[in-house]
Amino acid sequence: MTNKIVKLTLLVSATLVAGQALAIEQAELKSQQLKKIVVDNLEFKDFDRDDKLSPFEDWRLSPEVRAQDLLTKLSLEEKAGLMMHGNAKSIGDELGHGDKYNFEKIKQLVLDDKVNSLITRLEVSPKDFAEQNNQLQQIAESSRLAIPLTISVDPRNTFYYGNKVTSKAGFSQWPGTLGMAAIGDELVINEYGDIIRQEYRSLGITQALSPMADLGTEPRWSRFEGTFGEDPLLSKSMVRGYIAGVQNGKQGLNSQSVAAVVKHWVGYGAAENGFDSHSAYGKYALYTQKDSLQQHIIPFIGAFEVNVAAVMPTYSILKNAEFNGHKIEQVGGGFNSYLLKDLLRDTYKFNGVIISDWNITKDCNEMCINGNPPDVPLKAEGMSWGVEDLTVEQRFIKAIQAGVQQFGGVSDSSVIVSAVKSNKLDEKTIDSAVLAILTQKFKLGQFENPYVDPNQASHFVGNQDFQKVADKAQFDSLVLLENRDKTLPLQAKSKVYLYGFTDDVKNSLKDKATIVDKLEQADVVVARLNAPYEQKHKNYFFGARYHEGSLEFAADDKDIQFINEASKKRPVVVTIYLDRPAVLTPIKQTAKAVIANFGVKDEVLFNRLFDSNPYNAKLPFALPDSMDSVLKQSSDLPNDMQALYPLGYGLKL
Repeated sequence: MTNKIVKLTLLVSATLVAGQALAIEQAELKSQQLKKIVVDNLEFKDFDRDDKLSPFEDWRLSPEVRAQDLLTKLSLEEKAGLMMHGNAKSIGDELGHGDKYNFEKIKQLVLDDKVNSLITRLEVSPKDFAEQNNQLQQIAESSRLAIPLTISVDPRNTFYYGNKVTSKAGFSQWPGTLGMAAIGDELVINEYGDIIRQEYRSLGITQALSPMADLGTEPRWSRFEGTFGEDPLLSKSMVRGYIAGVQNGKQGLNSQSVAAVVKHWVGYGAAENGFDSHSAYGKYALYTQKDSLQQHIIPFIGAFEVNVAAVMPTYSILKNAEFNGHKIEQVGGGFNSYLLKDLLRDTYKFNGVIISDWNITKDCNEMCINGNPPDVPLKAEGMSWGVEDLTVEQRFIKAIQAGVQQFGGVSDSSVIVSAVKSNKLDEKTIDSAVLAILTQKFKLGQFENPYVDPNQASHFVGNQDFQKVADKAQFDSLVLLENRDKTLPLQAKSKVYLYGFTDDVKNSLKDKATIVDKLEQADVVVARLNAPYEQKHKNYFFGARYHEGSLEFAADDKDIQFINEASKKRPVVVTIYLDRPAVLTPIKQTAKAVIANFGVKDEVLFNRLFDSNPYNAKLPFALPDSMDSVLKQSSDLPNDMQALYPLGYGLKL
């Protein structure tokens, strides 16, 4: 009887296995150059061109098994190349800005230097973008093992007023991350991430160098606008929702994902004096309290909860920082074993890829330290903070031993090859890094189909349905700070005088409002302002690009002078773009209504101004009452400043 049961069980099991085999559907395969192998009436791509089916070519196997097999076939040079994340160079620009890839230089990167991950900075139409990315994949397919490229991108979906370059590629335009935090709804930012995912994948982009989980505890910080503000728990939920959207779920990567790279682990937002650590003069994040770093870790926990694919360490040296009694080594995050191994790996159990920020192994020369003379063009230099005295090879070794698995902005992999051959690096450490990188490529489905349909790209990138959702987010992200005398909503027949708007605004608003040319003709004035800033480091590559210094308007500021004079004659409505937490005291004193925006189109703004529904957005950070209060707050602590408008503030109407 027992034997019959065993035989029956085996028969059922065999039938199930056969049924499963019959149920296997052919994976979609796309290739420009590779032959196909037929096994069990199924097709597979012959990546190594040996007419045999290797495990890494078998899409029926798990990503882990395939990656392990492919690893055994790689030369040391190919492994080192996979650890590089270079720039997809364009015609006339090494960083890749422009409208045409430099295919000859990229061919050298991919085929000679074995680089297999590239960041794209192209600004072209969706169809052209997709076509050029396909050309990059054709180059990769001609390599020895035809490993598909990972094409990454920095954020592209933030609306910047008056900046036509950012919309050239057609991406849906949303409020900045601070605006998404002002809405404060994890479901909304999840949809935002999901739309970005669809746009990126339609172009052949499979990695997003976002989000920034950095906590904005220093209001003067130049990169404050890339954060979700200063509330650790709010930032945590925003990070979690965004990554779940971009990666197509909470369980990690799949064939429809875009791999998210959460950054910058950890403590970047405590920037000393608000200066950014892209520059030598801003290399420190200042810590004043024991274990205040814990607050900066909280947003990253949201990323870990949804299995984020990768983490990028900060450039910054965490000055005076301690955690659980451990004094943190005074080197940048990419060289810091405690931050990457003890905390990230061991304490928070992160098991994805660690990708360095750009250029951490390069030298910081005299101009990097002291700034460029007026007659020398600005150029991005190395950011090897805390290890400036080490050689390039020593920096690579220290970073790899600290836990870095891929190097951003770097394409010379020969340093790693040399270090392994001279026994300064263990090849097993290299293998571990490469295995993690390859496994994610397999999970993303890149080996089966790295190509996209250029004709479909424009159906995804910035389509009307996506932009409608983005416009609603712009609308919902506006924070009402003042509304004296019930100035808002504006009345339908109001005559409006505009200040600070682009020249072509009249045509775009002709159906929204009656725009007049003279102040005396107006019932109300609507003024667009930007938060104040200084640029005292214009002789530095990043100093010339970033907003630094004081958060208060100068005594002779022309915008404030206009508002003061106009308010004597007509009620003034001010909307101000807050890339940093500005001191709005002079505006509060004179304007009848004040609205904080984080990126809003004119049409959306005026829809909101005439709308009688309540405002629901809240400030994701406090606005200081004076620069004196800014100077007294601690750079590493959230919500510790005397405020004109506190964290979470926002009127209904």
